[in-house]
Order: sequence, then C-alpha cells, then structure tokens
Amino acid sequence: MSKTKNDTTEDQILTAAKNVFQRKGMDGSRMQEIANEAGINKALLHYYYRSKQMLFEAVFKNAFSLLAPQLNGILNDDSSIEDKIRNFTANYLTFMNKHPYLPKFIIHEVNRNPEFILKMRDKTGFPNLDKFKKQVAAEVESGTIISIKAEQLFINIMALNIFPFVATPLIKAFANINDQTFKQLMEDRKTEVSDFIINSIKVKP
Repeated sequence: MSKTKNDTTEDQILTAAKNVFQRKGMDGSRMQEIANEAGINKALLHYYYRSKQMLFEAVFKNAFSLLAPQLNGILNDDSSIEDKIRNFTANYLTFMNKHPYLPKFIIHEVNRNPEFILKMRDKTGFPNLDKFKKQVAAEVESGTIISIKAEQLFINIMALNIFPFVATPLIKAFANINDQTFKQLMEDRKTEVSDFIINSIKVKP
C-alpha cells in the first residue's frame, strides 16, 4: 500500500467509526458495522485497529485534538472573563453540535478508564486553567465579579454546556421537540448560557 492510500484508508475508518459510534454508542457498535461503513473488510480494519477500544480512543483523540487547542487558546488569551465565557461557550457548543456523541463517550470513558484522560492531560494543547485562575482571582479582588473560585466557575461553564448533549433524549422528550428544534435550542444556548453565567457573577450595583 502506498502512504497516500494508508492515510486515506485510515481517514475512512475514523469517519466511519465516528458515524457508527454516534448512531449506536460505544457498547452498541460492532467492528463489522464500522468496516462496512468504511467500505473495507473486517481484516483490514483490524490491521489498523486491533480492537474497538483502540478505535474509539483514536476517534476521541482526533476529535479532542480539534477542540482542546481552541478552548485552551480562549482560556489563556488576554480577553476579559466575560469574553472568555462567551467565546468558550460559542466554540464548545459549535463543536458539540458537530460531534454530539463525544460528551457521552467522555463520561463513559472517564468512569471506565480514568487513566485514559490522565494520559490526554499530558498532551500538548490540553486546556490549562492557570491563567484563568489568576484572572478570576484578580477580578474578584478588584470587585468586578463576586467572590467565586475559578474552578467553580469553570465547572459551571462546563456543566451548562455539556449536560444538554449528555441528556439529549431526555430533553427532547420533556420539551416534546424534534432534532431540528433541539439543534436550534443548542444554537440559542450560545447566548443564553453566556448571559446566565455572566449575570450570576457580576457584582450588582
């Protein structure tokens, strides 16, 4: 096989795996189904990835490598806390609308295999909160925002952004909405979540 063909085949496999994982979830997906989706035989799939777990990790790393540097850049730029919240939320929700399977996979993997995320933490571009912590502390000290720990603020941001994608079927059932309406709801949350968090930490006059 040529190097180009190898790269093309691997891209096909990762795209197929992402699609199957998105439809069936990690536990419901089968290697044969992924091979069929990629248009290759199962033996070739196993040549590239010996197990579903290895394939999942490759899909996860591929997607996370697109998101993490963006979020890390936002956390460590020179923008205000308010702008960080808005930019972080907008970037995260845009990404998750394209990769809605990821939050469930992350939660599943963190609980099943905590060491995997610890390995990811050591990779270049993994979000670093050090500058964010100093900035939050400085704004608390100056009286710009209420007294809150940066870790708590970050958890609030992540929780409000992640939960809808973890509980998508539940939200759609409770709200009695279809896929298209749900997608619009997530688009609207770029503003709703940002405004909610910013208003919660602003010092009231």
